[in-house]
Amino acid sequence: MNHRHTAIALLFGAALFSGTAHAQADFPNKPVTLITAFAPGSGPDATLRLVAEKLGKQWNQRVLVDNRPGGGGFIAMDAARRAAPDGYTLLQLDSDHLAAVPHLYKQRGADAVKSFEPVASIFRTTFLVAVAKESPFKTMADIVAAAKAAPGKVTYGSWGVGSPGHLGAELLEMQTGIGMTHVPYKEVSQLFMSVGAGDVAWSLGTLPSSSGAYKAGKLRYIAVASNKRLPQVPEVPTAAEAGGPADFDVNAFVVLVSPKGIPAALRTKINADVAKVLTDAELKARFDTFAFEPISWSAEEITRNAEAKSKVYEQLVKKANISLE
Repeated sequence: MNHRHTAIALLFGAALFSGTAHAQADFPNKPVTLITAFAPGSGPDATLRLVAEKLGKQWNQRVLVDNRPGGGGFIAMDAARRAAPDGYTLLQLDSDHLAAVPHLYKQRGADAVKSFEPVASIFRTTFLVAVAKESPFKTMADIVAAAKAAPGKVTYGSWGVGSPGHLGAELLEMQTGIGMTHVPYKEVSQLFMSVGAGDVAWSLGTLPSSSGAYKAGKLRYIAVASNKRLPQVPEVPTAAEAGGPADFDVNAFVVLVSPKGIPAALRTKINADVAKVLTDAELKARFDTFAFEPISWSAEEITRNAEAKSKVYEQLVKKANISLE
């Protein structure tokens, strides 16, 4: 290559870099769409709409929420996968989509971590152990003791096979060597009505998903599935304090991802903008009512947390021989 061709190549490269940098600095210059795998009115949907509202003000652009629930998250993922990796279409997923779905649907080759790039984190939520108000179980130790005395006789409910509620109970079984019977429900509201009625002995649940039955006096929380108490229910002990395993930790986190190929600088900008939004006092107060903890992870931290949870879920799925193909 002669000097003239070299100069032209350098000028072209500089122009291309300048154009890309300008596009990222100018982002967004049109509406942004946030596709979500969650149904309207759910906790993740409600918080995403608040994030969208705050981002819209910060960006001076419309930020739209597009609900695509159902199909184990595949409907939303398929819709987002076809979009350009330019930051104008992002997808809201939770740690179940990232870490459990690949093991539950192996034949479909469904791996969101490989299909999408993490962009920004939104919140993390911790699960509680709920029993009926009149349940004889007062502690985690009571559940473990009953299950050891009569293997398979203690029942627990969840909002579906392979759900965090199901896999969380499988984790308790693995950590304590007990065996229980899983009763899956189609609707979360139906699940907690059944727990409150004593149809199943116990269930894991988030504060917003179970608070209706709790406030109605049907449920009692006997433990937080974590090593620290929740500020919203400070009287509820941790799993270890309630006589359960010290490492019994059941939580979920929710993030925004992009189709593969988003420029690193643009991903960094969106991550910083979402992190800034999460410091908003109104947003933090709203998250607090859901017992959702705002988290501001880097893309690398999102990947590390998803991979760590994936290793645990892989063990649990194999242990219970679960397949949703």
